[in-house]
This record gives sequence, C-alpha cells and structure tokens, in this order.
Amino acid sequence: MTVLEEFRLETRGWLEQNCPASMRVSVPEDQIVGGGKRQVYANPDAKIWLDNMASKGWTAPMWPSKYGGGGLSKEEFLVLQDEMMRISARAPISGMGFSMIGPTLLDYGTQEQKMEHLPKIVSGEIRWCQGYSEPGAGSDLASLQTKCEDKGDHYSVNGQKVWTSGAQYADWIYTLVRTEPQAPKHEGISFVLIDMAQPGVTVKPILLISGNSPFCETFFDDATVRKDSLVGQLNRGWTVGKRLLQHERSSISGLSSGGKKGRYDDMGKLSDIAVEYIGKDSGKLADPALRDAVIQNELNQRAFGLTQQRFMAESDKGETATFATSMFKYYGSETGKERLELQLKAMGTQSLGWEGPAFDVKERTLTRTWLRSKAGSIAGGSSEIQLNIIAKRVLGLPD
Repeated sequence: MTVLEEFRLETRGWLEQNCPASMRVSVPEDQIVGGGKRQVYANPDAKIWLDNMASKGWTAPMWPSKYGGGGLSKEEFLVLQDEMMRISARAPISGMGFSMIGPTLLDYGTQEQKMEHLPKIVSGEIRWCQGYSEPGAGSDLASLQTKCEDKGDHYSVNGQKVWTSGAQYADWIYTLVRTEPQAPKHEGISFVLIDMAQPGVTVKPILLISGNSPFCETFFDDATVRKDSLVGQLNRGWTVGKRLLQHERSSISGLSSGGKKGRYDDMGKLSDIAVEYIGKDSGKLADPALRDAVIQNELNQRAFGLTQQRFMAESDKGETATFATSMFKYYGSETGKERLELQLKAMGTQSLGWEGPAFDVKERTLTRTWLRSKAGSIAGGSSEIQLNIIAKRVLGLPD
C-alpha cells in the first residue's frame, strides 16, 4: 500500500468518526458558516464540525502547519476532497479569509502578520471582508480615492468602499487605499489591514433584488491602521491587490477546491431537473431545442471541471493563482448563468416562486440563486475585464 493510499484510509476513517450526520447534507443558505465573532450557529453540529476540522488544520488543508493549516501536499488535498465528497460532507467554513486574504498573506505578508492572522482564520475566530470597489472605482479599480495618511505612529483612513461582501459580519477588512495622491494611479496605492471594531468604521448593508443583503457600503472616518498592518511596500499595493484578485478568481471558478464540484451541483443535475418538470409522463424532453441546450450545458460543465482538474494536477504544488484564473472565472460565470436560465425554462412558472405554499424550498431557492447569479459576471472583475486580461496576459495580444 502506498503512502497516499494509507492517507486515504486514515482520512476516510477520521471523517466517518468526526463528521456529524447533519453535516452530510447540502447546507441551507441560512446555515453557511463564515466564522468570526458574530457567527451564530443555527445547527450546533456546525460548530462541532468546524472545531474538528480546524483541529486537523483541514479548514485550510494546504496552508503550512506552523500557521495552523493542514500542511497537506497537493495530492493529499485532492484525496481529502474526494473523501469529503464521498460522504457529502459540507465545507466546515468558507469565506474570504481562506480564499483571498489568507493566500495573499502567505505570498506577501511578514512573518508577524502570518502568525497573527492565519491561525485565527483557520480556527474560524476571525472573519474578513474586502475593501476594493468604490462608488467611482469599479472595473477601473485603480481610480480609487480612499485616502490613507501617515500620522507618525499609525495611519489614518478616510473614504468609502462599496460592494464589501459580508462586511456586516466581518471583524477585519483588507483594503486598497491611496497613499500618494500625486503618483500615477497604479503606483500610489497601498494594501492595508483594518480592524473593524473601532468607531471610525461604519457599515450599511445593501438590499439586493434577490432579497438578501450580502453586500455593504463601508465608510472610514479617521479609521486607525497600525503601521505593522501594511502588507507589502508602501505605494506598491497594486501588486498585492492584483495577486489577491487572482486568488479570488480561483475561488469563484471553483479551481481552488480542485475543480471537482460545480457551483450549482447541490441543486442536482440540470437534465434530471428538466425531466422532472417537463417530462414527467414520457421521461423525455419533448422540446428538441431545449433538450439540446440542456445536454450541451452539462457537457460544457463536465469539460470545464475536467479542465480544472487537469490544470490542478499539472500546477506546481497546487498553485492556482495565475493569469489563467481569468479564463476559469470567465467561463465558469457565463456557463453558470446559462445553466440557471435553462433551469428556469424547464421549470416554467415554478421557477419564479418567492414565498407561499405553492412553491417548495428548492423552487424558492432557485429564484434567489438565479437573481443573485447576475453578479457572478461582475464580482472579482467583470467578464469584459477577464477577456482583456486573457487577451493581454495569456494570449499576448497587442493593446
């Protein structure tokens, strides 16, 4: 038996013993665990599952063990993914600490920053959010105007951020700020970490068409930033910020999880759903155009997943944050939106349920998921931005 086979058997046995039965079903939206001091556990088993996985470092399986991570190799990580999928174990925790700022601190953080922040992410003690976009700086992010001034023993931040996902629950925010107003716009930016538990930070949730408020406006009024909370070099934060965006796109596309599970897999196979709502009598889809579109989307999703797995297998030590993430992010967002549009066509009026006994939980969830999916081609950089990056950085086309 190989070392990897032994690891698989040990992992399988550990998961069987330590993953509660209620954590082996799809997670309802109101039970998603993001961690932090404001986290409320609707199901007590969720806290048990988090603590069990954190004790192994498996909330961040490939992070170094000295920072609380699992220290797994790429091959071991993929085995862990396999075994969790085998028993339908849900992720014990998710959020930007794992998908964005944690990997970025591993790339650019000082030893002190890593030791302070990474173990608290692994344990779920601290939750993070992102302060990038501003009312006048979205796709053209480098036009940001939030000001950061040196006050001697600390920095002072003033300005506004928007679309700060989960800010109402977060304990810390990583932020791009302007530290040199006279410099060219890409060169006068710094990357700082801000403790949100202070009077200088105000958060206002934004209600979306889906009925939820995952996004917020965040205001800084003389917010204090410690000098040791500057990540990377002063006025060189654009480099750090771009790296984090690569990690974000890797997460959005599903690449960082090994590419083994699509974003909407929990909803079931598209073809099965279509047959359930249209082909109840014959077991077949009578509309050949819709039938073809459904099968083509499933084939595309399958090919997409296999391409992600091949990329992961060929990557150096599981590294996924490259310019190639723009390809995965673009394709994943667009095919995901197409899938939901086809699901709406297949389910007819049952796909537009908002409330009431006429619609079941799956139908009401679809309505909100479909509405929310429109942001998928904007978050992390719009599809147009991704196409520009692919053209310039991947294909090497001239400006």
